[in-house]
Amino acid sequence: MDSNEYFGSKAGTVWSVLNNQKPMNAVQIKNATKMKSEHVFAALGWLAREGKIGIANNKFYLTQ
Repeated sequence: MDSNEYFGSKAGTVWSVLNNQKPMNAVQIKNATKMKSEHVFAALGWLAREGKIGIANNKFYLTQ
C-alpha cells in the first residue's frame, strides 16, 4: 500500500466518523477512530486540503 492509499484510508475513516456524529475535537476523533494522534492529524489535513471539513470552536465538521 502506498502512502496515498494509506493516508487516504485514514481520511476516509475520519470522514465516516464525522459523517455520523456532531462536530468533534481531535481527541474525540482519536477516541472514536482508535487511531494514533499523528494519523488523525494527517487525515484532518488531507480532508482540509480537499475542502471537506471545517473547524469552529476547535471542533471539526464536514462541509460537503
